[in-house]
Amino acid sequence: MACNSCSTGKDGQPKGCKNNGTCGTDSCNKLTVFDWLANMSLPNGQDPFIGVEVRFKNGRKHYYKNTENLTLSIGDIVATQAKSGHDIGMVTLTGELVRVQMKRKKVRLDDTENVLKIYRKASQKDIDIWSAARDREEPMKVKARQFAIDLKLKMKISDIEFQGDGSKATFYYTAEERVDFRELIKVFAREFRTRIEMKQVGFRQEAARLGGIGSCGRELCCSTWLTDFRSVSTSAARYQQLSLNPLKLAGQCGKLKCCLNYELDAYLDALKAFPKSDTKLYTEKGNAVCQKTDIFKGLMWYAYEGEWMNWHIITTDQANEIIEKNKRKEKVASLEEYAVEHIQDTKNEFENVVGQDSLTRFDSPKPNKKRKNNRNNRNNKNRKSNNKSNNSKNKTQNRSRNQKPKAKTNTNAKKD
Repeated sequence: MACNSCSTGKDGQPKGCKNNGTCGTDSCNKLTVFDWLANMSLPNGQDPFIGVEVRFKNGRKHYYKNTENLTLSIGDIVATQAKSGHDIGMVTLTGELVRVQMKRKKVRLDDTENVLKIYRKASQKDIDIWSAARDREEPMKVKARQFAIDLKLKMKISDIEFQGDGSKATFYYTAEERVDFRELIKVFAREFRTRIEMKQVGFRQEAARLGGIGSCGRELCCSTWLTDFRSVSTSAARYQQLSLNPLKLAGQCGKLKCCLNYELDAYLDALKAFPKSDTKLYTEKGNAVCQKTDIFKGLMWYAYEGEWMNWHIITTDQANEIIEKNKRKEKVASLEEYAVEHIQDTKNEFENVVGQDSLTRFDSPKPNKKRKNNRNNRNNKNRKSNNKSNNSKNKTQNRSRNQKPKAKTNTNAKKD
């Protein structure tokens, strides 16, 4: 289900979402949750859970208590309690799933400091004030960055979030070192005339807040569904036999991609059947060193010391068998006895109907048919013109030849 404001306009240009997350369909927001218990009724005599999950700007979520017993559903705009004043957010989850989410995140309902109350459903006046405050955030961010540059502070202001009543602005920034921004806060308070709060976030949290498109072509995992950021090391790429190129392994945040951990466990399980790559194979012909492994096919490439250009392919079972013999101080004759021919599988997994199964068919430039046609037309025209000129020359020559003997016959007749 999509909101109508995201459709195209009259001239075919995209309108873009101007509702600032208030469309209520919850289709263009981050970290959305599907309430699969929405159509199920509670058992008799059981009261609905009063906990409510409310989302604010850029995936910031908090849990509140519905003490007023308001009838809330996903997409409703509500006014919530804040430390000073009130905030405006959108309901993203209600019912028993909130209990599960709070238990998973270790949030207690009786924690009065972290779990505040929901005042009411937001009125049109509340939404207008909130929308006006949201419109001020982007120009304020541009000015705030310029102020930080003027004060020569090594920090980057990534985002600004206003409170729902417009009484406070929270500046999110990233910095590699500790920053003394006391003078910057004075400049902000004098320029923007509002209460200022500074919050430092990590580079991954910054990417999660801002969102974007990853190298895979999909939206960033951290901004759509990933909530816990686990540490990623270069050993994960090494186990998966990826090139240790920092440009390819780094994500939009500048750190190692979180997706390097997704298939790491499967690779570690597969590598248990492989011998260690630094284990040498002792044969009568010489010692062999591992050069390459193929995890998917279970093959290993070995080369004798001193003959590094000649590789011999054996399976993991054969390599383990040779290692077991070496442990018993037995040597095999040579790797050629165990070597298998590595036959590349050229079988197509699809049926070619059109006849375009070559993957390199677009590499060679196509001949320009227009130029060929123009050249052919020019050549034909030149040939036609040459033929016409030759024909005209031949005709004139024939006429002149035919005319000369006639003149001679006439003179002879006169003499007679």
